[in-house]
Amino acid sequence: MYLRHLQVTDFRSWQHVDLPLEPGPTVLVGPNGRGKTNLLEAVGYVATLGSHRVSNDTPLVRHGCERALVRAAVVNDDRELTVELEIAPGRANRARINRGAVGRPRDVLGILRTVLFSPEDLALVRGDPAERRRFLDELLVLRAPRYAGVRGEYDRVLRQRNALLKSVGRKGSGARRGGGSAADDPYALSTLQVWDNHLATAGAELLAARLNLVADLARHVESAYATVAGESWPVRIGYRSSLGEALPAGYGTAEGPRAEPETLTRVLLDALAESRDADLERGISLVGPHRDELELSLGQTPAKGYASHGESWSFALALRLGSYDLLRSEAGGEPVLLLDDVFAELDTRRRARLADIAARAEQVVVTAAVDEDVPHELTGVRFAVSEGEVKRA
Repeated sequence: MYLRHLQVTDFRSWQHVDLPLEPGPTVLVGPNGRGKTNLLEAVGYVATLGSHRVSNDTPLVRHGCERALVRAAVVNDDRELTVELEIAPGRANRARINRGAVGRPRDVLGILRTVLFSPEDLALVRGDPAERRRFLDELLVLRAPRYAGVRGEYDRVLRQRNALLKSVGRKGSGARRGGGSAADDPYALSTLQVWDNHLATAGAELLAARLNLVADLARHVESAYATVAGESWPVRIGYRSSLGEALPAGYGTAEGPRAEPETLTRVLLDALAESRDADLERGISLVGPHRDELELSLGQTPAKGYASHGESWSFALALRLGSYDLLRSEAGGEPVLLLDDVFAELDTRRRARLADIAARAEQVVVTAAVDEDVPHELTGVRFAVSEGEVKRA
């Protein structure tokens, strides 16, 4: 799989740019602040319908414009598809495949697969659990696009259940002052049970997919870290569920059984029933995939808080390279590797090892502020990026 052409209009800082691309290495060189990262962000948006830098689409549209357009021509197994996305904050985004409109933007997911490593990825190791949950969910969608719908449904149900918990909790406060409780309202309890069922069903499917993903990803991350970091402590990744010991033994490990949504639905229902009083008291759902954590360990200690700066960089890089190795080992085409201004952050040894891996990719797009930051192994097509312009060097 490779990206043959990228075109953006009114995306971030770019009024318009056409960028022809080829298999192998492509290097975008230019001073910081000239829009190199914006171009990689546009590529990543086609693959994930999201940005690695912001949580909503509004900053993606050039200031003063109503919409942005991103068009990408993708070649996979000698078949070319053109994806066009219209990003319009405040309105529904629209998508086309080969000029034909599709029902939902997420119908384009899977046409292009990318793995992007950027300075922001240090948050995968040092940031909050939400960063690592997002990492897992984005990789799930790259692996199987239908999980975009699964995650969307889970988020919708979670919002509805939390709104009901807050509403019932407020009523319960008044009832408790009068000697009763929220649990005495049969209508509220029956409604909450309905949302418990929905949350358990959607949550079990998401949870099972995450557990199986971690089981499959672990060896790739361990191998990537050993390659990048050389002589260092071994690393491990694991999944910590809010279900605690109720989670079936072995789930989420390579040696254990594959996680089954049917089993997890029953476990989640029991856990929701057990936590109901606490949920009502706090007005939030305390059990479910939204409370889970991807644990990163370096030797016998947690990576967060214990890993050095170099070890944290290596771990973040291993998570991305492990994802890349996992995706390329499965059906769907080798993903495009995107490396955003990362070589300047790495020492000589790590830079050489990353360059060796990147040079073997079917397509890799690299950004750098100066030519000297790009290893000589990545001698491919080069573009000079200046204010509002991209020229082949």
